[in-house]
Amino acid sequence: MTTAVILAGGLGTRLRSAVPELPKPMAPISGRPFLAYQLDYWIKQGVSRFVLSVGYRHEVVIDHFGDRYKDAELDYVIETTPLGTGGGFLLAAEKVDKNEAFLLLNGDTYFAVNLNILIEFARKNHASWCFSLFRTNEEGRYMGMDVTPQGQVISLKSGKGQSERLANGGVYWVNPGAVLDERFSAGDKVSLEDDIFPAAMVSGQFLFGIEFSGIFIDIGVPDDYYHALTLLTQ
Repeated sequence: MTTAVILAGGLGTRLRSAVPELPKPMAPISGRPFLAYQLDYWIKQGVSRFVLSVGYRHEVVIDHFGDRYKDAELDYVIETTPLGTGGGFLLAAEKVDKNEAFLLLNGDTYFAVNLNILIEFARKNHASWCFSLFRTNEEGRYMGMDVTPQGQVISLKSGKGQSERLANGGVYWVNPGAVLDERFSAGDKVSLEDDIFPAAMVSGQFLFGIEFSGIFIDIGVPDDYYHALTLLTQ
């Protein structure tokens, strides 16, 4: 696996009080964009090409990074109107080799996932989608997931009322066949969590999840953004 799609097109309204006038992935962490830390981590894991789905203030991202970052190639798709997480994904997937699995990442989260372990687990289980999971006791913010002892996902929105649960960490292994769903196409305004994942389960695709204990950072709200300043610069 050498290609990763990064969803970086959100408006970032909840973060505006701390980071005005910038898309979330460009939020500064010790003088560098949050996105740079993400790219650094995945380049070290072996990713050499990134397709960024950008929207709000996309010119800031493109002007800063250009078409190369270190040894990696950068390509972009631009959401001229907000398309949601699923719409941004479908748009970017048009620029991915249809015969190769790829990585899908949220542009406002950093999750230290071992890519080789994720790939091996996904392939062993013939997964269509393989989710990287983390444990949380924060209710309502993350998509909880129920998995069997073997890791197969049996529920996408679980864990309400539980003190601790497994949740979606926003790092996905994607089988190219998982994108070929006639119900959705590039340009559609859809959600990964509310539309694409439930449809994949109903259609019989194999969804698996594996838990990782690495650092998880979500800069979606100011408190967690300030916490990221500490975690990423240790």
